[in-house]
Amino acid sequence: MELKQRIQQLAATISADVIGYRRYIHANPELSFEEHNTCKYVSDLLTSFGIKHETGIAGTGVVALIEGKNPSSKIIALRADMDALPIEEKNNVPYKSTNIGVMHACGHDVHTSSLLGTAKILSQVTDQFEGTVKLIFQPGEEKFPGGASLMINEGVLENPAPANIIGQHVMALIPAGKVGFREGMYMASADEIYITVKGKGGHAAMPDKNVDPILIASHIIVALQQVISRNCDPRIPAVLSFGKIVGMGATNVIPDEVKIEGTFRTLNEEWRAEAKKRIHKMATGIAESMGATCDIDIKDGYPFLKNAPALAKRMKAAAVDFLGQENVVDLDLWMAAEDFAYYSQKIDACFYRLGIRNDARGITSGVHTPTFDIDEAALQTGTGLMAWLAIEELKA
Repeated sequence: MELKQRIQQLAATISADVIGYRRYIHANPELSFEEHNTCKYVSDLLTSFGIKHETGIAGTGVVALIEGKNPSSKIIALRADMDALPIEEKNNVPYKSTNIGVMHACGHDVHTSSLLGTAKILSQVTDQFEGTVKLIFQPGEEKFPGGASLMINEGVLENPAPANIIGQHVMALIPAGKVGFREGMYMASADEIYITVKGKGGHAAMPDKNVDPILIASHIIVALQQVISRNCDPRIPAVLSFGKIVGMGATNVIPDEVKIEGTFRTLNEEWRAEAKKRIHKMATGIAESMGATCDIDIKDGYPFLKNAPALAKRMKAAAVDFLGQENVVDLDLWMAAEDFAYYSQKIDACFYRLGIRNDARGITSGVHTPTFDIDEAALQTGTGLMAWLAIEELKA
């Protein structure tokens, strides 16, 4: 039997097990950097597969090695994230979250269970490939500074050093059974913006006696859109959005200060740095010109995510070979952020999408919603494909 057919067969054989892994993790979600039970669960399963590994990387991370013949000939890495979100699940399913207010609403349960299935497959065919596969089970993707950055700082890309890294992420826009790839720039950087406008509060009927931070904050929000529309090269994707304004006044009370919170995203690091300078200068200038002061704190978030073109092209071709041309789609730019980007800034990376949608069954909710769920048939696709991608890349 050819190795590809062997992997497809193994993915089908263990599919019920992988569904079980996913359901356990989904029912027992843990927030970022609190994945202690998930870490133990992953470790116990890897032990049962006979795979050597280390725990406690960046707190709750797990790193494993699967060695084929001639282990040092080439080393690649596969990554899955393990953390959940602070969302109350509204699905009525047997595997519904048992942790109140915590839910796997971004598919990290899928990523972890798929990589466990991939590990199980690879551990059974070590005599049929050369090189080493490093498995990275990562904590804290959903929370700054990002588990990827912490694992990198603790040496996850060393000893042994992988030549490249592959990751997959669910996508509710793509039907189960299909996957998506993109070469080059793919996902945006994400910086958090915190602005405090300080004026002078008082009675709303006497605005001449006050320095109105509500009005000034409004001018700042509107004016800052010019940073994108008039300063950014139109060929560079960029988004500046404000999602929170707090001014604790009343119908007849002008407050002393207003707090604004937002996000800035782009796919160009030079423009990213320049834009943050412009945001700071414009906001403080408007506040001062209107008699107020303005404190700005811009927290650097994840960098942009880039897929190494040659690697992404190889991975897409391997996916077509494994799944068929009709099951591999092209992806557009995506302005969401992902801490896998840290890996992509260090070594060649390929981050692709796993379809999980099923319209006929009503499985259509997007990530980060309380009704997010998946067609579990996607797990067999994700498990088998990642094993095949690893083996194909070891041959490249």
